[in-house]
Amino acid sequence: MTNNVVAAPTQITLASASARRRELLDQIQVSYSVHPVDIDESHIAGETAEQFVTRLAIQKAQAGFKENPHQPALGSDTIVVFEKHILGKPENQQMAFEMLSMLSGNTHKVMTAVAICNGEAEHCALSVSEVEFSQLTDQQINAYWQTGEPEDKAGGYAIQGMAAQFIKNIKGSYSGVMGLPLFETAQLLEQTGIKSLK
Repeated sequence: MTNNVVAAPTQITLASASARRRELLDQIQVSYSVHPVDIDESHIAGETAEQFVTRLAIQKAQAGFKENPHQPALGSDTIVVFEKHILGKPENQQMAFEMLSMLSGNTHKVMTAVAICNGEAEHCALSVSEVEFSQLTDQQINAYWQTGEPEDKAGGYAIQGMAAQFIKNIKGSYSGVMGLPLFETAQLLEQTGIKSLK
């Protein structure tokens, strides 16, 4: 006799390969299927940081919905902004060193946009947080790079990882700095008819 186990239907498509975003959706008990998407993430001349991060989140949600049009798709994008500099993911050690040297001893903004597309409508929200870094030595920055943690993180650091020891103060959304602001995400899901707490 065999047991036929039927998997529960997922509520949304997560258009991201980010393990952090999966953890955050798990935290609010939203079920999802993962469909990473590949879009052009180039900045358009004249675009503000807010416009840039919002556009990418919407485009990711749209691409995720095209991949799986049977359920709403969630896209999200995170950038770090210091003065007029938009900091994405460092491509190498030198770039990470320059980013973290810039953030050292200063306060920067982390912007995370989240978007949901269901084919009929798109809903988007933006979370903006301020993060204050302690003064970092060159030795600390180089040692942090060697851990491998900065490689795929906006601004070259992960607040939920070893970089937590560098952060003096945060004003805003901790989950937003991680990569998916849960307050805004839950609101968008509810607008789409999905409740995180069933």
